Amino acid sequence: QRVLFSEAKVTSGDARRGQLGPEKWQRVVDAASKVHSLPIYFDDASVITVTDIRAKSRRLKSMKGIDLIIVDYLQLMEDSSGDNRQQEIANISRNLKNLAKELDVPIIAVSQLNRAAEAREDKRPRLGDLRESGAIEQDADIVMMLYRDDYYDPASELTGIAEVNIVKNRSGETGKISMNFQKEFTQFNDLARQQ
Repeated sequence: QRVLFSEAKVTSGDARRGQLGPEKWQRVVDAASKVHSLPIYFDDASVITVTDIRAKSRRLKSMKGIDLIIVDYLQLMEDSSGDNRQQEIANISRNLKNLAKELDVPIIAVSQLNRAAEAREDKRPRLGDLRESGAIEQDADIVMMLYRDDYYDPASELTGIAEVNIVKNRSGETGKISMNFQKEFTQFNDLARQQ
Protein backbone atom coordinates (compact mmCIF):
# COMPACT_ATOMS: atom_id res chain seq x y z
CA GLN A 1 0.00 0.00 0.00
CA ARG A 2 2.78 2.45 0.84
CA VAL A 3 4.30 2.10 -2.62
CA LEU A 4 0.91 2.55 -4.24
CA PHE A 5 -0.07 5.62 -2.22
CA SER A 6 3.38 7.15 -2.64
CA GLU A 7 3.23 6.73 -6.42
CA ALA A 8 -0.31 8.17 -6.51
CA LYS A 9 0.69 11.04 -4.18
CA VAL A 10 -2.16 10.16 -1.85
CA THR A 11 -1.70 10.07 1.91
CA SER A 12 -2.44 6.80 3.65
CA GLY A 13 -4.42 8.83 6.20
CA ASP A 14 -6.81 10.04 3.49
CA ALA A 15 -7.22 6.47 2.26
CA ARG A 16 -7.88 5.11 5.77
CA ARG A 17 -10.45 7.81 6.45
CA GLY A 18 -12.15 7.23 3.10
CA GLN A 19 -11.36 10.78 1.98
CA LEU A 20 -10.40 10.02 -1.60
CA GLY A 21 -12.41 11.96 -4.12
CA PRO A 22 -12.71 10.95 -7.79
CA GLU A 23 -9.41 12.58 -8.78
CA LYS A 24 -7.42 10.84 -6.03
CA TRP A 25 -9.12 7.50 -6.75
CA GLN A 26 -8.11 7.82 -10.39
CA ARG A 27 -4.52 8.51 -9.33
CA VAL A 28 -4.60 5.38 -7.15
CA VAL A 29 -6.00 3.30 -10.05
CA ASP A 30 -3.34 4.68 -12.43
CA ALA A 31 -0.59 4.04 -9.87
CA ALA A 32 -1.84 0.48 -9.30
CA SER A 33 -1.67 -0.19 -13.02
CA LYS A 34 1.84 1.26 -13.24
CA VAL A 35 3.15 -0.58 -10.16
CA HIS A 36 1.54 -3.85 -11.28
CA SER A 37 3.33 -3.65 -14.64
CA LEU A 38 6.75 -3.14 -13.05
CA PRO A 39 9.07 -6.12 -12.53
CA ILE A 40 8.88 -5.75 -8.74
CA TYR A 41 8.17 -8.70 -6.45
CA PHE A 42 7.15 -8.21 -2.84
CA ASP A 43 7.38 -10.81 -0.11
CA ASP A 44 5.70 -9.66 3.06
CA ALA A 45 6.15 -12.85 5.06
CA SER A 46 6.10 -12.05 8.77
CA VAL A 47 9.00 -14.42 9.47
CA ILE A 48 11.82 -14.76 6.97
CA THR A 49 15.35 -16.13 6.99
CA VAL A 50 18.27 -15.73 4.62
CA THR A 51 17.56 -19.30 3.50
CA ASP A 52 14.04 -18.22 2.51
CA ILE A 53 15.34 -15.18 0.64
CA ARG A 54 18.01 -17.30 -1.08
CA ALA A 55 15.46 -19.87 -2.29
CA LYS A 56 12.97 -17.25 -3.50
CA SER A 57 15.68 -15.13 -5.13
CA ARG A 58 17.23 -18.10 -6.94
CA ARG A 59 13.80 -19.04 -8.27
CA LEU A 60 13.04 -15.47 -9.41
CA LYS A 61 16.48 -15.12 -10.98
CA SER A 62 16.05 -18.30 -13.02
CA MET A 63 12.45 -17.52 -14.02
CA LYS A 64 12.49 -13.78 -14.64
CA GLY A 65 15.89 -12.37 -13.73
CA ILE A 66 16.48 -9.98 -10.87
CA ASP A 67 18.59 -6.84 -10.68
CA LEU A 68 18.22 -5.88 -7.02
CA ILE A 69 17.10 -7.32 -3.68
CA ILE A 70 15.88 -5.07 -0.86
CA VAL A 71 15.53 -6.34 2.70
CA ASP A 72 13.31 -4.15 4.88
CA TYR A 73 14.60 -4.48 7.53
CA LEU A 74 17.57 -6.58 8.63
CA GLN A 75 16.76 -6.86 12.34
CA LEU A 76 13.36 -8.43 11.59
CA MET A 77 15.01 -11.40 9.92
CA GLU A 78 15.38 -14.68 11.79
CA ASP A 79 18.48 -16.80 12.17
CA SER A 80 18.45 -20.30 13.60
CA SER A 81 22.05 -20.31 14.80
CA GLY A 82 20.86 -20.20 18.41
CA ASP A 83 23.60 -17.71 19.32
CA ASN A 84 22.99 -14.30 20.86
CA ARG A 85 21.20 -11.71 18.76
CA GLN A 86 24.38 -9.87 17.87
CA GLN A 87 25.86 -13.07 16.42
CA GLU A 88 22.60 -13.85 14.62
CA ILE A 89 22.65 -10.42 12.94
CA ALA A 90 26.30 -11.01 12.00
CA ASN A 91 25.32 -14.36 10.40
CA ILE A 92 22.43 -12.74 8.54
CA SER A 93 24.68 -9.92 7.29
CA ARG A 94 27.39 -12.33 6.13
CA ASN A 95 24.88 -14.62 4.41
CA LEU A 96 23.26 -11.69 2.59
CA LYS A 97 26.71 -10.62 1.39
CA ASN A 98 27.37 -14.17 0.13
CA LEU A 99 23.96 -14.24 -1.59
CA ALA A 100 24.74 -10.97 -3.38
CA LYS A 101 27.95 -12.51 -4.71
CA GLU A 102 26.26 -15.79 -5.65
CA LEU A 103 23.44 -14.14 -7.61
CA ASP A 104 25.58 -11.21 -8.82
CA VAL A 105 23.01 -8.65 -7.68
CA PRO A 106 23.25 -5.84 -5.16
CA ILE A 107 21.33 -6.24 -1.92
CA ILE A 108 20.10 -3.22 -0.01
CA ALA A 109 19.50 -4.10 3.62
CA VAL A 110 17.66 -1.48 5.65
CA SER A 111 18.94 -1.53 9.21
CA GLN A 112 17.80 0.00 12.44
CA LEU A 113 20.14 2.17 14.48
CA ASN A 114 20.85 2.01 18.17
CA ARG A 115 19.86 4.97 20.35
CA ALA A 116 23.36 6.48 20.64
CA ALA A 117 22.52 9.31 18.22
CA GLU A 118 19.58 10.35 20.37
CA ALA A 119 21.91 11.13 23.28
CA ARG A 120 24.31 13.25 21.19
CA GLU A 121 23.90 16.94 20.47
CA ASP A 122 24.50 16.28 16.76
CA LYS A 123 21.84 13.69 15.98
CA ARG A 124 23.30 12.69 12.63
CA PRO A 125 23.82 8.92 12.64
CA ARG A 126 27.33 7.51 12.47
CA LEU A 127 28.67 4.19 11.26
CA GLY A 128 29.00 2.90 14.82
CA ASP A 129 25.27 3.48 15.39
CA LEU A 130 24.22 0.40 13.39
CA ARG A 131 22.17 -1.71 15.74
CA GLU A 132 23.22 -5.08 17.17
CA SER A 133 26.31 -5.75 15.10
CA GLY A 134 29.58 -4.33 13.89
CA ALA A 135 29.40 -7.06 11.24
CA ILE A 136 26.92 -4.98 9.23
CA GLU A 137 29.54 -2.25 9.08
CA GLN A 138 32.22 -4.76 8.03
CA ASP A 139 30.16 -6.66 5.45
CA ALA A 140 28.59 -3.69 3.68
CA ASP A 141 30.26 -2.23 0.60
CA ILE A 142 28.27 0.98 0.98
CA VAL A 143 26.55 2.39 4.06
CA MET A 144 24.17 5.30 3.64
CA MET A 145 22.46 6.95 6.58
CA LEU A 146 19.45 9.24 6.49
CA TYR A 147 19.03 12.32 8.62
CA ARG A 148 16.25 14.90 8.77
CA ASP A 149 16.84 17.97 10.91
CA ASP A 150 13.09 18.68 11.06
CA TYR A 151 12.53 15.31 12.75
CA TYR A 152 14.36 16.64 15.81
CA ASP A 153 13.51 20.33 15.39
CA PRO A 154 10.09 21.01 13.80
CA ALA A 155 11.04 24.70 13.47
CA SER A 156 14.16 23.86 11.46
CA GLU A 157 14.98 25.89 8.37
CA LEU A 158 15.65 22.54 6.70
CA THR A 159 12.04 21.35 6.81
CA GLY A 160 11.42 18.92 3.96
CA ILE A 161 15.14 18.30 3.40
CA ALA A 162 16.69 14.88 4.00
CA GLU A 163 20.41 14.34 4.18
CA VAL A 164 21.79 11.13 2.69
CA ASN A 165 25.18 10.59 4.28
CA ILE A 166 27.39 8.04 2.54
CA VAL A 167 29.56 7.03 5.50
CA LYS A 168 31.23 4.04 3.84
CA ASN A 169 31.95 3.37 0.20
CA ARG A 170 34.42 0.59 -0.55
CA SER A 171 34.78 1.60 -4.20
CA GLY A 172 34.28 5.34 -4.14
CA GLU A 173 33.87 8.56 -2.26
CA THR A 174 31.95 9.30 0.89
CA GLY A 175 29.95 12.46 1.44
CA LYS A 176 26.53 14.00 1.87
CA ILE A 177 23.69 14.54 -0.56
CA SER A 178 20.65 16.67 0.24
CA MET A 179 17.28 15.58 -1.08
CA ASN A 180 13.72 16.81 -0.99
CA PHE A 181 11.61 14.66 1.37
CA GLN A 182 7.83 14.66 1.07
CA LYS A 183 6.81 13.24 4.42
CA GLU A 184 3.14 12.82 3.55
CA PHE A 185 4.05 10.47 0.68
CA THR A 186 7.29 9.05 2.15
CA GLN A 187 9.01 10.12 -1.04
CA PHE A 188 12.55 11.33 -1.72
CA ASN A 189 13.32 13.46 -4.79
CA ASP A 190 16.19 15.51 -6.19
CA LEU A 191 16.21 18.96 -4.62
CA ALA A 192 16.06 20.62 -8.04
CA ARG A 193 13.02 18.58 -9.08
CA GLN A 194 9.81 20.58 -8.90
CA GLN A 195 6.67 18.88 -7.67
